[in-house]
Amino acid sequence: MSVAPEQQPAAPPEGPSRALDVALRIAGGVVVVWAGVLAAVLELIFATGSWELVKGRPDGLSKTVVGISATVGGIAGVVALTVLVGWFAHAAVGTRWAAALAALPWFLVIVAGGFRTTEGDLALTGDNVLGLGLVVAGAVTFAVLGFRQLVVPPPGP
Repeated sequence: MSVAPEQQPAAPPEGPSRALDVALRIAGGVVVVWAGVLAAVLELIFATGSWELVKGRPDGLSKTVVGISATVGGIAGVVALTVLVGWFAHAAVGTRWAAALAALPWFLVIVAGGFRTTEGDLALTGDNVLGLGLVVAGAVTFAVLGFRQLVVPPPGP
């Protein structure tokens, strides 16, 4: 009876494929940062436009329906977009802290939306309930994504 030795798994290639992997992760990180910026800009545009639509409506039932539907739809959209960006960040960069690459520029753009420009424009006003709801929904979603990435154990071998 002969026993054949077990085959050892091949060592991962080191040369060009490792460099390609690092380059793709860096490129993914850059895309994630820009996705965070784009998500924040789109959310600010939506919040401002929807709030102007609500304010322009005559008082009554139609204004209430438009306001509630814009708020619910907007918050659901922000949560979905934030989860999508967080998932892409983790997939593209491959680290637990990748969601921060999208969250930090998102927060910076949202904070910048609260300051008045030299022309007098203001994206987020104090009476814009929809905008404030979008900010809270996005911040909480990024926080939950980040916490989940830190708490969940890494996949096994």
